[in-house]
Amino acid sequence: MTPNLDTDLLRTFVTVADEKGFTRAAETLGRTQSAISMQVKRLEELLRVRLFDREGRRVRLTHEGEALMGYARRMLKLNDEAVTHFLEPELVGPVRVGSPDDYACYLLPQVLSAFANTHPGIRVEVTCDNSTDLEPMVRSGELDLALLSRSPQAPGGELIRTERLLWITSPTHAIHEEDPVPLAMYPEGCICRWHAINALEGAGRSWRPAYASRSTTAIQGAVLGGFAVSIVEESTIPAGVRVLSEADGYPRLPDVEVALHRAPGEISAPAQRLAEHIRESLGRPARPPRAVA
Repeated sequence: MTPNLDTDLLRTFVTVADEKGFTRAAETLGRTQSAISMQVKRLEELLRVRLFDREGRRVRLTHEGEALMGYARRMLKLNDEAVTHFLEPELVGPVRVGSPDDYACYLLPQVLSAFANTHPGIRVEVTCDNSTDLEPMVRSGELDLALLSRSPQAPGGELIRTERLLWITSPTHAIHEEDPVPLAMYPEGCICRWHAINALEGAGRSWRPAYASRSTTAIQGAVLGGFAVSIVEESTIPAGVRVLSEADGYPRLPDVEVALHRAPGEISAPAQRLAEHIRESLGRPARPPRAVA
């Protein structure tokens, strides 16, 4: 007999691939790392193939894993559509969401893609700007929801996850050795910008504004081109950059929190459902600060 593929095993497999690691997948799914490893092992035993290769603390798909991924995503999509059809009323209408550009590039795409599969009648409109500029918009009702950065000392909204901040530079240039430090940053009002400047000044290092943009792509281009140093949240580290540590003369940065803000009063049913989906997809336990590796 042809064995049946358990959708719970497939969902774990896809999450490990998306999060590029068993630890992050365990945090995302709310399970232990050993439980995640056991589920992947069961799937590998069922299909008689190896699905992942380990590279330090990260993993990558094997050739067989890449082949399974297409089937897994389609099966999960059909499963979720069927469950939603019978258990949830069809929701229709727009939802206005605010987000900094880096979250819109790295955190939201997979979240909104999965949401669109299960709620095709909901139209999501995303506005990108600094967190400090978006917060008044959600308070005034111009936005239904906003996924924003906040400092642990300045609570507001619903805490979704905690992110480490890291220094990044080009791996092929020595721009990080310059004094004063050339910084590529978002415009005034960005929390990460404030943390970068405060950390450097607290460590007695001088800095200069080398590049400013509201575009994540533009800032990454400046870093990879050897024009400046910048900082990013751990989950938004772009490919190809070098992470700097205290050994390189860069002070450890504080954590930044990612919070979900809602418009005052009762939000629409589509906005409420999207808020639940964001919490389920992005939520993970807050982690204590730790040294940059």
